[in-house]
Amino acid sequence: MKGQGFTHRFGYARAGILAAFRRERSMRTHGFALVAVFVFLAATGAPPLWWALVGLAAGLVLVAEMLNTAIETLADHLHPGQHPEIGVVKDVAAGAVLVASLVAVLVGLAYLATLLPGLAA
Repeated sequence: MKGQGFTHRFGYARAGILAAFRRERSMRTHGFALVAVFVFLAATGAPPLWWALVGLAAGLVLVAEMLNTAIETLADHLHPGQHPEIGVVKDVAAGAVLVASLVAVLVGLAYLATLLPGLAA
C-alpha cells in the first residue's frame, strides 16, 4: 500500500470517515451537532475568528471520536473477549473524546459570552 498516489490515499481516508459515520452513533451525533453549531454561527453573524476557533474545537472532537473508533475496532478484533488492559485502552480513548468535547463546549460558552453583554462583564 505504500507509495500509492494521492487519489488512492484520499480514497482510503474518505472510506475511513464514512465507516466511522456508518458504524458509530456518536460520530453521527457529533456531525449533527457540528451542522447545528455552524448554522448558529451563521445566524448570529459570528466573526471569522470564532468560525476558526469553533471549527478547530469541533474538528478536535471528530478526530478524537475517529481515533476512539479505530482503537476500539482494533482492540475488539485483536482480543474479542473481556480483558482488563483492553478495557483501560478503550476507557482512555473514550476519555480523550470527553476531554475534546469539553474543550468544544468551553469554546462555545466563550462565544455565547460575547453575545450576552451581562456574561462578558
